[in-house]
Amino acid sequence: MTSVMDCPDERTRLDGNSVAGLLAECFRSDLTTAWIVCAGCGAEAAVGALPAYGLAMGAVIRCQGCEGVVLRVSQTRGHVWLDARGARSLRINSLE
Repeated sequence: MTSVMDCPDERTRLDGNSVAGLLAECFRSDLTTAWIVCAGCGAEAAVGALPAYGLAMGAVIRCQGCEGVVLRVSQTRGHVWLDARGARSLRINSLE
């Protein structure tokens, strides 16, 4: 079974601006309450429950199961950088 997400179609293709509202909804929330799944071992936990290292310019957040890096976050002048390549998924609570 294939889904629409698996088969790009020019009729449904939009640019990234079309998801601005959805992205704004995601990142207004407190991300420490978001549930994260480690891409390395599949362990699941709330972001706020995971060990974090750094904090001068940013932080590295590690999985409690395998100690792999699940999130990197840093701040530069005018920007916040989020690298979530170590996460299989990040479930963010809605503000509804």
